[in-house]
Amino acid sequence: MIKRTLYFRNPSYLSVNLDQLIIKNPDKDTSSIVPIEDIGVVILDNPQITLTMHVLRKLQDNKVAIITCNKAHMPQGLLLPLEGNYTQSEIQRNQINASIPLKKQLWQQIIVSKISNQKIVLKKLNKPWKKLQVLESRVSSGDPENIEGQAANYYWNSLFENFNRSRFGDTPNNFLNYGYAILRSIVARALVSSGLLPSLGIFHKNKYNAFALADDMMEPYRPFVDLLVYNYAKSTESLDHLTKDAKQALLSIVTMDILLKKRKYPLMVGMSLTSKSLADCFAGSKRKLVLPVLP
Repeated sequence: MIKRTLYFRNPSYLSVNLDQLIIKNPDKDTSSIVPIEDIGVVILDNPQITLTMHVLRKLQDNKVAIITCNKAHMPQGLLLPLEGNYTQSEIQRNQINASIPLKKQLWQQIIVSKISNQKIVLKKLNKPWKKLQVLESRVSSGDPENIEGQAANYYWNSLFENFNRSRFGDTPNNFLNYGYAILRSIVARALVSSGLLPSLGIFHKNKYNAFALADDMMEPYRPFVDLLVYNYAKSTESLDHLTKDAKQALLSIVTMDILLKKRKYPLMVGMSLTSKSLADCFAGSKRKLVLPVLP
């Protein structure tokens, strides 16, 4: 089932009654109801949002990712359940004991998939792409030649004119950052639901990073955000600010169509299949990750 993303931009009071999320707007004295089982992500983007501990508990029981935003309205915090799977301890032991060769092979699959999707983005937009096909074929176990970085340089120079991809760079970096933050929360939610430790990465290993594995597994999905941002940029006159319309467009990443083994899924559903395949690879029952393809 496709899970809903709830974005709260205005003052709100959230409570629970009979497994239904009750949303009250104090300014308009109105309320609405959403079944908690239908919710996948909640984004809290106003300092005047009030919610009870019962709300948090119910959302966590249903594996909802809760995102809080800072003063600049950018995602800042992520709350996830500690227990996501009934065989969690076994799954995490497999993850911890994964061999270096296995991790290198998994990283190779991830980078090949990422570059392949970057190539598809450029092809869809009638931009030069053949160099990415060559680079894709050169990725070896562990990517010791950093083909990922070489592909990224070519990709960004081809996608946007006079653009430097940077976390704190000029627009559309702010749009990409917002989209990636939402994507990261979806990935982290799927990993926890599969019983995996999101802090124990395959390639990313920064000791201050609580979501290193999420940063690994979101790589093949990043081009989906890139395409959304590019299309939105072409449909608007200004990219100076992350407007309400811009955020709404980026939040559609949750339901964006992806292909997994030639079958079409909403991205949030597909990400669950990807994370489950990772757990299977750690367990030794599979050797290949289920990774997305841009349709």
